[in-house]
Amino acid sequence: MARRYMSIWFPSLLVDWKRIKRPEFAGIPLVFADKVGNRVVVTASSAEAGALGVYPGMPLADARAILPELEVVENQGHRNMVLLRHLGQWCIRYSPLAGVDGEDGLLLDISGCAHLWGGEKGYLKEIVLRLRGAGYFVRAAISDTIGASWAVARFGKVSPIVASGGELEALSPLPPMALRLEALSSAKLIKLGLSKISLFIHMPRSVLRRRIGEAAVEKMEQALGMREESFTPVELPAEFSGRLPCLEPVRTRTAIEIAIQKLLEGLCKKLKGEGLGLRSARLLSYRIDGKVLETRIGTGSPNISVSHLNKLFSLKIEEIAPGLGIELFVLEGLKVEDLKVHQESMWKVLGTEDSGMAELLDQISGKFGASVIRRYLPQPYHWPERSVKVAESLDEPVLTPWRTDRMRPVQLLGIPEAVRVSAPIPDYPPMLFIYRGVKHLVKKADGPERIEREWWLDAGEHRDYYQVEDEAGRRYWLFRSGHYDEKKTSGWFIHGFFA
Repeated sequence: MARRYMSIWFPSLLVDWKRIKRPEFAGIPLVFADKVGNRVVVTASSAEAGALGVYPGMPLADARAILPELEVVENQGHRNMVLLRHLGQWCIRYSPLAGVDGEDGLLLDISGCAHLWGGEKGYLKEIVLRLRGAGYFVRAAISDTIGASWAVARFGKVSPIVASGGELEALSPLPPMALRLEALSSAKLIKLGLSKISLFIHMPRSVLRRRIGEAAVEKMEQALGMREESFTPVELPAEFSGRLPCLEPVRTRTAIEIAIQKLLEGLCKKLKGEGLGLRSARLLSYRIDGKVLETRIGTGSPNISVSHLNKLFSLKIEEIAPGLGIELFVLEGLKVEDLKVHQESMWKVLGTEDSGMAELLDQISGKFGASVIRRYLPQPYHWPERSVKVAESLDEPVLTPWRTDRMRPVQLLGIPEAVRVSAPIPDYPPMLFIYRGVKHLVKKADGPERIEREWWLDAGEHRDYYQVEDEAGRRYWLFRSGHYDEKKTSGWFIHGFFA
């Protein structure tokens, strides 16, 4: 399938943006000005200002002399690219590959997209009318090459849609500037009497290179499709993704569920063919008012079960506010992993397969948040803070056996908290301790267990740990940092809680 590109030109982007925000500026001379070197010059002007002799590049002082009533917006030069990037993200609803083109345009790779709007004519009309309805004056064109689309959008006077292979015919009546040549190269061609592309397009390349340079010849060949040309999208689409445009804006829960089901079926089929499973997915819902809603799900293990993944999304459908309607759904597989043997069971316990456990954990995580469920694995360290880590998935293998010769608390604090204690002899366990303002009388205690720092990782004092039980039967893991020292204001800490 031949590539097709659409170029969108915004001849008065900043002026249109300002008038959208301030409707009272409509119909009056308006310019944008920024500091260039040591001067403040006009960087953009409205049609009204241009008709009265004010043009970009003119010193602002001269512009004010011509039009004392001129409305001036200063120091907004950065706004241009920000606006184009936002407009490019808006255009993703029409093509997954949309990028910024220079300082006044957008470029879309529309290959395989136009039929969803009844063909290229309906596709172009839809985008142009939507942008004009939002307040932006635009021109657009479609062709097989980026260069031809750019030229026709800005200089074309006949049809904005160039038939496949018709680039030469479309470019011939246009001026040299339509080839995106540098100003000096265009001026040379016009000075030689070559005011139309048709007058020099068939000249030997060696002659053109001497006249206008290699870069200009390259631009010409790109516009004719003789050389490939690429562009950078504002957002690279995920490797595994699916798009579902809606013929009519969607507003009901049932319609959203149907859309998610269809997207999941296509995505899971593709993943299964690659031997992969889904770990994290994102649903983007494009509303007709321009807003994009984002919904994410995650799984504990690679998964290609459409029914299970659909349940995870159903838990979050209430968060999708369709507003006036959703016109496009995009489902992206953000993280995928190899699908192992018996993966659909998702979970193994002592040689038996329990397909419900992992799915139950995924649903709990989806409803209450991923932070409520964690799996921990042992690490080959003695220092408590380094002895465990959070597993990345439910099926991550245990490489180091759990230590069973010493009791360890069920809950370990990330950072030990200071406590006040009363101990009869420095090396004895405390008789009582005060934690967060509450006094705990110690009825039973065991210890000390000395744990030395791993000196090759960090420096510091050793710790003497005690397991203590208070009058209510609650058990804690306390330690004294280093040797006893009367000068220490608090050498005791609480580090964990036993079941």
